[in-house]
Amino acid sequence: MRKIIIAIDGYSSTGKSTIAKRLASKLGYLYVDTGAMYRAVTLFALRNGFIGTEHENFGALIKLLPKIKLEFVLNTKTGHSDMWLNGENVEQEIRSMQVSTYVSQVSTVEQVRHMLVALQKRMGKTKGLVMDGRDIGTVVFPEAELKIFMSASPETRAHRRYKELLDRGMNVSFDAVLENVQKRDEIDSTRELSPLKKAEDAIPFDNSDMGLDEQFERIYNYALRIIEGKK
Repeated sequence: MRKIIIAIDGYSSTGKSTIAKRLASKLGYLYVDTGAMYRAVTLFALRNGFIGTEHENFGALIKLLPKIKLEFVLNTKTGHSDMWLNGENVEQEIRSMQVSTYVSQVSTVEQVRHMLVALQKRMGKTKGLVMDGRDIGTVVFPEAELKIFMSASPETRAHRRYKELLDRGMNVSFDAVLENVQKRDEIDSTRELSPLKKAEDAIPFDNSDMGLDEQFERIYNYALRIIEGKK
């Protein structure tokens, strides 16, 4: 069967990565979590003091971008690829609330986006790829054969994110998570460079009232129809 590129865009905490991982595994495709890439750069910025509660120094971050090496390395225990930053597995650390607080701001930096988009494009040259993010169907792979745009209410997404963080052992409040979700929505949708928006030919997919199995089956069937030439 022919291989295609599947682009899954949408708001934060809509479960894009969960569905994309499962879809890639089912199809035998490469999965790329672009959000993890932006989170890793954000973690780098935090560790070096380039961003914080009262300051930001994106100029210093831009100068050190060539020093940032990002890799997806297979985790044999989970069967999924973890994000590695300069030779260190940072998969858990990049999911923290601290990184979530600043990742949308780092994502607005033009040089960061150019670097990561170029890397993402190289990953898709051979197709057979599932990639999720904010601008995959509009900027990274506008030629993708299947584009999905995922959404859900802010409250639904905050509940999902809150549960995920609690399961990871993090001490957070629901109100703080909801505020973070709403703030990220505003930054992602209004930024000047590659704002979050649905590609004209993307399938809108509101999963507020769907379980994971239902979501997966629907999107998997969309993919099969295209792969088998039934679109």
